[in-house]
Amino acid sequence: MTSIYIYSPSGAVRDKAAFKRGVARLKNLGYEVQIDPSALSASERFAGEEKDRIESVKRACKSGADVAMIARGGYGLSRILPSLPYRSIAKAAHSGTKFLGLSDFTAFQMAVYAKSQTPTWSGPALLSDFGSVQEPDEIMLSCFEDLISGRGEGTGWRLKTSASKSLFTQSLKGRQNLNIEDCVLWGGNLAMVCSLVGTPYFPVIEQGILFLEDVGEHPYRVERMLLQLHQAGVLGKQRALIFGSFTDYTLTAHDKGYSLKRVFEFISQTVKVPVICDLPFGHVPLKVCLPFGQSVTLASQGNDVFLFWSHHDHSH
Repeated sequence: MTSIYIYSPSGAVRDKAAFKRGVARLKNLGYEVQIDPSALSASERFAGEEKDRIESVKRACKSGADVAMIARGGYGLSRILPSLPYRSIAKAAHSGTKFLGLSDFTAFQMAVYAKSQTPTWSGPALLSDFGSVQEPDEIMLSCFEDLISGRGEGTGWRLKTSASKSLFTQSLKGRQNLNIEDCVLWGGNLAMVCSLVGTPYFPVIEQGILFLEDVGEHPYRVERMLLQLHQAGVLGKQRALIFGSFTDYTLTAHDKGYSLKRVFEFISQTVKVPVICDLPFGHVPLKVCLPFGQSVTLASQGNDVFLFWSHHDHSH
């Protein structure tokens, strides 16, 4: 039976009912669920003291589980990056444990790749994706099942708006379609990616494909973070930029037409690499699983975009 280890390396779990619902759902789907002893611990806003959260990562490494899934994001991994057991994480991943999560978990993924070139997975977390009152999104579930079974070999999506389509077409600079092969896919939460610039936990990835999402950030803050990455020499060295969902922000009267669309247009003109929007990933119910640190092929045909990867990754 496929086993899933639930642990809490970031924020405290406040919604115990959602935690129980998530565990019950995973069990109903036929998975064996192991719960870390400190999964429900709390210290201030964190899921326990730093030492407790470091120990929870060590236990996840030793669990032998097929998937080590975070209970939730929030904030907290940044505090423990210097003390994470990088060698144990790499060993566990090579032995078949898929480390999975999003949001604050991006810091873990960035640091693990910077320290050991070990791939991890961007995807659902227990509370937000399995613990909600509503039924989990069917596409998210099927992507998760593909990840667990080792069947998933890629994902695809369609550009949803005329703005996304025209931005993509313009950024292709006259080319008909994209076909970019053997590039490392990396990224995740924009704020977490930015927070690591200039630290030992920021992986040096050139000629990669960078995907980004965020929640609760006004478009000007999104632009400011993207410009930080650009001015730090990161964006221009990528083969493509992919934007997922940017949700839960409020425009103001002061914006006068300034919007996320304008941000992406400005970045596209500034950075001069292909810009693709509408990736189904972020703080939204419909999210695909993505292999952070694996080599992928990015292709497009008209308004359809495809990411392909092989399952001959480090965990097999």
